[in-house]
Amino acid sequence: MSNPYLNDRAMASAAKAGWAAPDPGTMAGRNTPLTDGPVSSWRPRVMTVQGTATATGVLLVLLLASATVGWMAAPTYDTGETGFPALAIGGVIVGLICAIVVHFKPMWARVLGPVYAVAEGFFLGVISKAYESYQDGVVVQAIGATVGVFAVMLFMYRTQIIKVTDRFKRIVIGATLGLMAFYLVSFVINIFGGDVSFFRSTSWLGIGFSLFAAGLAALNLALDFDFIEKGSKAGMPKAMEWFAAFGLLITLVWLYLELLRLLSKLNQR
Repeated sequence: MSNPYLNDRAMASAAKAGWAAPDPGTMAGRNTPLTDGPVSSWRPRVMTVQGTATATGVLLVLLLASATVGWMAAPTYDTGETGFPALAIGGVIVGLICAIVVHFKPMWARVLGPVYAVAEGFFLGVISKAYESYQDGVVVQAIGATVGVFAVMLFMYRTQIIKVTDRFKRIVIGATLGLMAFYLVSFVINIFGGDVSFFRSTSWLGIGFSLFAAGLAALNLALDFDFIEKGSKAGMPKAMEWFAAFGLLITLVWLYLELLRLLSKLNQR
């Protein structure tokens, strides 16, 4: 799942609720010094880039720890194949529910973010072991590729090689929603006995599809960085750090899965 809900709508909702820093131009009596009463030194705690990085780090630690448990819990049969515990499917369902709830209740991310990390981490551990069981080293390659793509995208964002304009947002979010709709439709078709498996094949068409999906996931990182930067400048509440970290984690999980699939296809050619 991508995270197109990390956009200006979430920021606008925070401002509407009175969370964002006020616009000095709208403050009454802005030319009159406030000296007619006691002055409090209290300042509201606001979102910062460092705080978001810390929250992201916590979620990543939980995800990696849970992935380790999932890896060890997945049984290996005499044939060398890896079993898929039912608990892993439960992890996907729990993760999806958490993402949906946080989409509508951003302030719940501080609680549901760790739940998502643990649930999704278990699934990632199982699916990673399944890939590793017939392709040695593919998981390490996927992890390295994910870290590399993250670093490159952060560099390109910081140096403004990639500029997150309104047009850029519309294109990326539209393409992301379209891809998610395609995944959903293909899943439903497979349930009813149909076959939409070209994107899973090792053909050049399948590899091209995986390249597109991985590239789209990478572009979503730029949207995450933009949301974090603008949210910090807007003075959004401290709790929104967890919302931003939650969205960033979703993108990283998606990116890892797409790269894992892409590398698996390339290794089979």
